[in-house]
Amino acid sequence: MNSSARQRRLTAAALTALAVTVTASACSSGSGSTGAEGAGSGTYTVWDPYPQFDKTSAWAKLLDRCGTKAGVTIKRTAFDTSDLGNKTLLAAQQGNSPDLLVVDNPVVSTLAEAGVLTTTDDNKLDTSKVDPNLLAAGQSGGKTYGTPIGANTLALYYNKKVLKQAGVDIATVKDWKSLTAALRKVKKAGKKGITFSAIGTEEGSFQFLPWFWGAGAELTALDSAQAVSALSLWKDWLKNGYAPDSVLNNTQTTSWQEFASGDYAFAENGTWQLANAEKAGFDYGVLPVPGTGGGSAAAPTGGEFVTVPVQRDTGRYTTSQKLTTCLTSTANLYDTDTTLSYVAPTGEVQDKQVAAKPELKPWVEAVKAARGRTSDDLGTKYPKISEQLWKAVQSALSGAKSPKEALTSAQAAAE
Repeated sequence: MNSSARQRRLTAAALTALAVTVTASACSSGSGSTGAEGAGSGTYTVWDPYPQFDKTSAWAKLLDRCGTKAGVTIKRTAFDTSDLGNKTLLAAQQGNSPDLLVVDNPVVSTLAEAGVLTTTDDNKLDTSKVDPNLLAAGQSGGKTYGTPIGANTLALYYNKKVLKQAGVDIATVKDWKSLTAALRKVKKAGKKGITFSAIGTEEGSFQFLPWFWGAGAELTALDSAQAVSALSLWKDWLKNGYAPDSVLNNTQTTSWQEFASGDYAFAENGTWQLANAEKAGFDYGVLPVPGTGGGSAAAPTGGEFVTVPVQRDTGRYTTSQKLTTCLTSTANLYDTDTTLSYVAPTGEVQDKQVAAKPELKPWVEAVKAARGRTSDDLGTKYPKISEQLWKAVQSALSGAKSPKEALTSAQAAAE
């Protein structure tokens, strides 16, 4: 690839990364180490999205232990998630990619298309134990780029006291019809139904996808009858007062704050709220988001991938593979995913998590049913599709358009 073509790909990828960020060559020429020792020794650089973890944290100590085991010194830099993708693309342009990059899973396909990441064929990373639905978030064009370090997803938290006062048996909530019937009872009892985030950002799409996929819709056809039924469900909840108008501006944090008030029966939120749920001061339970006709709907996977960026000195991949294998080994994943409040990406560690903490069982079930947002080879098409989806949700819930009109416009704009 000539340098101008490489520059165009990296620039285009930078624009895409800006759009996809939630919560980022064979053409690149990184050189993670500044030492003179060459591959297999000296300093290896690691970038991650965990600025909350300082050098005394369990995560930083694990990196150091894995470096020692591989015979190298780790130089770690932590960035905010929103900055990491573009900083990685800039580093690739400057020939200074890190040796290891831990990055939010929707960004992997963008970086892969820009030629920033090696494939598992290049770096010989073994991903055979990883759950296929989680690994799919890091696959594009038949290639795999890295391995997940853990996963989170969405489910429904419920307030046991509110449901008891409304005469709702949670065991009867199995599909959209029974969930809506429960919300009707809760409202009649003088309490509030369900809160979620429908904000006009990637966060809004992230929250809507379980209902979208739970109806049988696909991201390649935003205007399908199934998609219209999912958006109509949310629209009807607002119209009937089962969900508040505040969902239009709610982030997942402000939505959680509404649920934590103790007045709501249900809240759609993620694994990362488990610690806050323990502090909420009321008994709660967790239910996978139901599909329209029953069963668990697929929810989008969150969480990061450990990837190996392209280096000028390809001999460095052997040590990078050792470091990645150490970080994602069965022995280390349990502690790492406990620290990150993630469900492990392998069945063996998931079983260990549930044995130690039985309340994680519904989360493990939800993660097993989850889908990557860029899966099905959507790759870099996803940001444009997602933007049109959250715009349709905003348009319908605000009353500007009907669900069908909003999704028809979204599909036309996404094509």
